[in-house]
Amino acid sequence: MKKFSWGLLMLVLSVSLLLGACGKQEEQPKEEATKTTETYTVEHAMGTTEIKGTPKRIVILTNEGTEALLAMGIKPVGAVQSWLGDPWYDHIKDKMKDVQVVGTESEVNVEAIAALKPDLIIGNKIRQEKIYDQLNAIAPTVFAETLRGDWKENFKLYAKAVNQEEKGNEVLKKYDDHVAALKKKLGDKVNQEVSVVRFMAGKTRIYYTDSFSGVILNELGFKRAKQQEALFTPDNKLGSLAIEVGKEAIPQMDGDLLFYFTYAPAGDQAALDTEKDWTNDPLWKNLNAVKSGNAHQVDDAIWNTAGGVLAAEQVLDEIEKMVLGK
Repeated sequence: MKKFSWGLLMLVLSVSLLLGACGKQEEQPKEEATKTTETYTVEHAMGTTEIKGTPKRIVILTNEGTEALLAMGIKPVGAVQSWLGDPWYDHIKDKMKDVQVVGTESEVNVEAIAALKPDLIIGNKIRQEKIYDQLNAIAPTVFAETLRGDWKENFKLYAKAVNQEEKGNEVLKKYDDHVAALKKKLGDKVNQEVSVVRFMAGKTRIYYTDSFSGVILNELGFKRAKQQEALFTPDNKLGSLAIEVGKEAIPQMDGDLLFYFTYAPAGDQAALDTEKDWTNDPLWKNLNAVKSGNAHQVDDAIWNTAGGVLAAEQVLDEIEKMVLGK
């Protein structure tokens, strides 16, 4: 009888241990599932989007958005082609290896995006409003409202969309600290009047305060050329971003400092010819900024078209070098 009881006891204990082990094995996946199904909501230009977990396969549909992701240490699986470069700007191409091109900002390839099986798509209302529903059917989609000079507002939205607000705040603080440090170094030099000019195929613009470079120059405290204020009236079709001008406006391009750049994708000869024609004009050569050696040719990609935090950091470095000779 004792022998039988001992054996029965051992059998009961074995079964109990086996059931306990199975229970633990079942519990772990439940914990894992809870982690991966955490959701958060993002309010954006097209409404509110719910996102499950932290996105891993992100498609980005703006140039400045691409820079935002890279600055936060995120490589997208797909991105729109840079406005300049083949297919990426020189200052980001090393970080964009193996990223799939999904069209351009103004002509997105929806099929290419779907093939990448993204878990988040980030775009812009100005550029892609008409295809929002198509994109949102592929994956949760978040759109920024505008694409003007102040990239920081869009950056904050992107950081929230990818569930990396803390990292995003670190990137913004680093940039703001850079601005503050340079502003201190510049001292009284920020009292100089600045002018920004862009050449394109068959047209020329004076860029102003709502442009990418304009916002940065304002942050540093530079003054704008006084004679340009009259150009930016309420009926200007580009608002305070820029104004298209003819050669008679060349004298109004003057300033203590003049920065100019040329948009010439794939070496567009027409754009290069516009630059050559204007910069060889007697009116241009008579500008005080030109005669004093303070007219600086800069890269269109960095000073305008890229429009993101990585380019903004580089603009600060270039201003320091050009204005302070460092």
